[in-house]
Amino acid sequence: MSFIPRYLICTALCACILIAGCSVPGGREPDIISGTTGDLAVHFIDVGQGDSVLLQFRDKTMLIDAGERGMGGRVVTYLENLGVERLDVVVATHAHSDHIGGLATVISAFPVGRFVDAGQAHPTATYENLLVLVEEKGIPYTAAVRGQTIALDPDLDIRVLNPAAQPLGDVNEDSVVLKATYGDISYLFTGDAGKPAEESMAKAGLDLDADVLKVGHHASRYASSAEFLSAVSPAVSVILVGEGNDYGHPHEEALERLEAAGSRIYRTDRDGNVVVTTDGQKIAVTAGGAPAATVTVTQTTSAITPAATTSTVTPAATTPSTTSAVTPAVTAPPTGVTITYLSLLDEMVTVTNAGATAVNLTGWTIADEGARNTYTFPVFVLDAGSNVTVHSGAGNETASDLYWGRSSPVWNNDGDTATLADASGAIVSVLEG
Repeated sequence: MSFIPRYLICTALCACILIAGCSVPGGREPDIISGTTGDLAVHFIDVGQGDSVLLQFRDKTMLIDAGERGMGGRVVTYLENLGVERLDVVVATHAHSDHIGGLATVISAFPVGRFVDAGQAHPTATYENLLVLVEEKGIPYTAAVRGQTIALDPDLDIRVLNPAAQPLGDVNEDSVVLKATYGDISYLFTGDAGKPAEESMAKAGLDLDADVLKVGHHASRYASSAEFLSAVSPAVSVILVGEGNDYGHPHEEALERLEAAGSRIYRTDRDGNVVVTTDGQKIAVTAGGAPAATVTVTQTTSAITPAATTSTVTPAATTPSTTSAVTPAVTAPPTGVTITYLSLLDEMVTVTNAGATAVNLTGWTIADEGARNTYTFPVFVLDAGSNVTVHSGAGNETASDLYWGRSSPVWNNDGDTATLADASGAIVSVLEG
């Protein structure tokens, strides 16, 4: 079946939602305009269960993530259809494959001025190979730290809100979080940051108020807390999520909190690509399946308070080169390897190899929902037709029982999800308990 990008269909079928910008000093309410407007266009690209966001500001571009490895070609096609010839900045929010898997394809297709990531080591081939590619292509590298600014254009303020100088120690919670402000309008891009990161940013006294929110961690139940949404007060929230995904995203609790915050919600699994444009005073939203509506934003804006120590990330000037898009093949996980049992109370998860051949699980991982806790398999081969159970606590390891060695519980007894990924970071199996 041939793939027709949703954004091409959206051109004919989209509905435009016009939204007034937030209150500005002096009490003047911005006018509601018809059609799209402004120098800043933010494209929330439908890459299934993953993230990819493009910022276009005048003649400058910044890409945040590019979905799974098989989605890199889709992102390249989307950019080419927009006439993009160069990416001034590429941001990898964190090392999980549903965010960075497609970046190698994109970086191979376009000249890139600077590469920015969280600077947190992650032992997967996907992440390590990406860094090798960045180095081989001579792309200047910056590890994002709270207080930095990204100098894309003098009129566009882009600030790094996360990670802090002292990381939280979790891949998701140390996601790069950016706030982009043009005139009176702000966008907040949160990667897979959850409640601990939200609390860290709030405790640091950062200005989180934003008109447009890229909802954290695909609207997991452990992100978008009520306190965080109260601080952000978004008029528009966009959830990047795959249709019928195994994680149960977006979670009903997160949706309820977003609705309670008074935000208009868009989802790429239902609306396809979502584009939010602004002239600095008004915003317009275009989404494939969204109903036409007008929303008046009544937020009160506050000044951005720079951190005590700030630095500027400046895209490097590079000479455009002739490159071709390289779409890596998606390697399917070994047949028959799945999570077959998850006991939240007994703190154990069982992996079964129902295939006909043994599978080397060395470097594979098991993570809870939000990847707050991740177990990495040691040198271990799972024979055909065999099971192995990973216990959270300590014990004597055998061919059928491995031990995490944790002194505290891993699994949330109120509901949790176990995710099995191979050594490259590709998801193999998911089981909700």
